[in-house]
Amino acid sequence: MAEEHTGSCNCGAVRFRTRGRLRDVIACHCSQCRKQTGLYYAATNVLDSELDLEGAGNITWYRSSPEARRGFCRTCGSALFWKMDGLDYSSIMAGTFDTPTGLALGFHIFCADKGDFYEINDGLPQFAQSNV
Repeated sequence: MAEEHTGSCNCGAVRFRTRGRLRDVIACHCSQCRKQTGLYYAATNVLDSELDLEGAGNITWYRSSPEARRGFCRTCGSALFWKMDGLDYSSIMAGTFDTPTGLALGFHIFCADKGDFYEINDGLPQFAQSNV
């Protein structure tokens, strides 16, 4: 049986269900992620074919770079998704899941761009840029 997890934005206008294996959580410390969330993105991902959305009309997509866009709830502003053009999977903010996921933080990316007000000292691998 496939793994299933549910989640939503803060107000519930956008809900989702994943049906498949979720990747370990990656912490992205780039300036775009910091500016959108106030700290860093902590995201997993799932194949698009294993992601069901309710309230997709409530998602606003912001083209954050020539290669990617970020999806957030147009009602409450919750950061929900990150989507690279041409890939068959979507990143989902780990904090948006409703139930315990069993996920673990795997590593940190764009550490050269992290904020100066915190340290990364959890012993996990750190990459100056992306490792993908």
